[in-house]
Amino acid sequence: MNSKQKVMTLDEFTIQELRNFPEATGQLSGLLRDIGLAAKRVNVEVNKAGIADILGEAGKTNVQGESVKKLDEFANDQFINSLRHSIYCAGMASEENEDFIAFNDEKSLQSKYVVLIDPLDGSSNIDVNVSIGTIFSVYRRLSANGSPCDLNDFLQEGAKQIAAGYIIYGSSTMLVYATRRSVQGFTLDPSIGEFCLSHPNIQVPNNSDIFSVNAGYYHLYEENVREAIDLYMAKDMNDRIYRHRFVGCMVAEIHRTLIQGGIFMYPAFGKYKNGRLRLCYECNPMSFLIEKAGGASIVDGHTRLLDVKPTELHQRIPIFIGSKDMVDVVKVVLQ
Repeated sequence: MNSKQKVMTLDEFTIQELRNFPEATGQLSGLLRDIGLAAKRVNVEVNKAGIADILGEAGKTNVQGESVKKLDEFANDQFINSLRHSIYCAGMASEENEDFIAFNDEKSLQSKYVVLIDPLDGSSNIDVNVSIGTIFSVYRRLSANGSPCDLNDFLQEGAKQIAAGYIIYGSSTMLVYATRRSVQGFTLDPSIGEFCLSHPNIQVPNNSDIFSVNAGYYHLYEENVREAIDLYMAKDMNDRIYRHRFVGCMVAEIHRTLIQGGIFMYPAFGKYKNGRLRLCYECNPMSFLIEKAGGASIVDGHTRLLDVKPTELHQRIPIFIGSKDMVDVVKVVLQ
């Protein structure tokens, strides 16, 4: 890095944004900084998971009926505590909890925003030291300021998100978030303990030679889904050989797609007849981010994912997301 180059931290960037938009109240900027703080705490534990007593099973299951990892539990607690002590959040919903949490102190009751969060996406990768992440989503509350938030605040269409993003804990730790104006990426500098702007104004390539799907379930997918996958398995499609990638962590899949382009597919199959990934905690925030970066996200051949109205907090849904040209090709096949 050029020693003369100005490095802008997340705090500095959000303050600069406030200067550019004087009508802003600063609540969203403060909320993003609080999320970044919790992410730093989680990152410390992720980095020492192999030698600390937080790796492995916690001995219970979450609301989804899935085994809860010890690090899952720790991450959930960190984000709950950070948002509870924030003055910018009226309440939150977590993938790890059955119901939402309303914060009832005086400052929280006056806050404009609620947060939905997947504290540790890809936690099945923890024990094998593969990338994991956090996904978050911010909505302007529908309930009246001064009163506790309610369920309707969290069950809004993804298109109504104010901001969304993820933190990826990998070879480096990055926080990437989207507002309605742009997508920005920050890398954690461990020497100063700050997220620094490293990927400004990210745009996803319109096309790529990468496709991602769990091919192990191929025989369980619907026929039109198999046809869509076959398009990218074919060696002569557009005179291009496509590369298949699958990590098993949505954050890692979307991060690669955002930087390199491609398409990530997680269709319905077998016992997951409505899809496996969560609409509110995973698909909505990632779809918002990808769309703001110039990509696309659909449920099927007719439905934009961000237009789906959630009916429950832990609702599942199929998703096809990534480079716009590649999603458009799949959309035609799914119709």
